[in-house]
Amino acid sequence: MQALLIDDERLARAELRRLLAAHPDIEIAGEAADAEAARSRIAELHPALIFLDVQMPGEDGFALLESLEPPLPQVIFTTAYDEFAVKAFEFSALDYLLKPVDPARLAAALARVPRDATPAPGGGRAERLLADEKVFVRQGDRCWFVEVKSIRLLESEGNYTRVHFADAQPLLFRSLNAMEERLDDRMFFRANRRQVINLGWIDKIEPWFSGGLLVYLKGGLKVELSRRQAQTFREKMSL
Repeated sequence: MQALLIDDERLARAELRRLLAAHPDIEIAGEAADAEAARSRIAELHPALIFLDVQMPGEDGFALLESLEPPLPQVIFTTAYDEFAVKAFEFSALDYLLKPVDPARLAAALARVPRDATPAPGGGRAERLLADEKVFVRQGDRCWFVEVKSIRLLESEGNYTRVHFADAQPLLFRSLNAMEERLDDRMFFRANRRQVINLGWIDKIEPWFSGGLLVYLKGGLKVELSRRQAQTFREKMSL
């Protein structure tokens, strides 16, 4: 299994290399000293596992994870600070190791790594989310645990996506294309270049300009379907 070491301290990376030498199933594919270099190395190497420091110059480890497109590698945090542990597990970290890393704790952390956790070159395809599954959504200091079926609309805003559910509309650092890959196309439909709608939230539909459709979602949102997407929508929804 290929792993990437991300830490701004060269000695810390060297020590982790030494400890990982006792685990021949872990191949160290590369290193990075900051978030920018880490993004480049992850895109190049597609490691199944990353060892990630929290505090680094510029972006911290959490900002790095928020900027990555799924599927994400498995993450084991390695840091000198214990106050970030709760936040680390909000990112589905496998473990949180304090420096200096204890060999026994490292072995226990590696035992948690799924042995099929190997992203395909080029990013692969992430597993589709089911309607009743819950996803963790975070923006700044606010957090939500949201059922997929309760998401009624996703809107592209550059490299970000605004997600509409309940009375919240957080902005996530994920592209709409990346978000759409995780959604079940039996439930979600690409209405236009900027929006994906949840079919279960449709209230009514009206004809629109040039053969398009105007879709009203429960809660008052309106979404325009272009002529091409309107035709695809009609074919999808017909018996």
